[in-house]
Amino acid sequence: MSLFKITKIFIVIILYSCHLFASGPDKRSYKFFKEQKTIIKNPFKLRDPFKRPLRRGVRKSKKRFGGTIRGNTFSNVASIEGIAIDKIKIVGVLLGENRRAIAKIDGNTGTTYVLKEGMKIGEDDAELKAILPGGIVLVEKIRNVYDQDEFLETIIPISEEN
Repeated sequence: MSLFKITKIFIVIILYSCHLFASGPDKRSYKFFKEQKTIIKNPFKLRDPFKRPLRRGVRKSKKRFGGTIRGNTFSNVASIEGIAIDKIKIVGVLLGENRRAIAKIDGNTGTTYVLKEGMKIGEDDAELKAILPGGIVLVEKIRNVYDQDEFLETIIPISEEN
């Protein structure tokens, strides 16, 4: 469209709107507003049409999960982190493509933990390096007296559950 056509349309719109506002009280539009057909009683009690309606009388209860949040991961599986290595008892080993070990804590007979290779276990974050048919191998990194890294290997054999 050319600039001339746009200005022409704009002028027509302005003149028509001036005509509507300049019309006297005898016009129909004024009569419609004078009869107060557009009055809304209690406008603040109206619902916003763009929001879902509220359900009154129904309270949402917060769901409680037994999980913990570490970083961006949520898990409701029991964690063995922070438990001393000498209290861990290995009660079973699952061999195959994905090796797993089943552990229990001395004194706590109800909770079992499933361990995978690469997990951090214990207070000093010992890493589970291998799961063997006879037990598990943990490797712990420490600093010795000469300020050098030293690796301690701990083997926890399978023990019979009492």
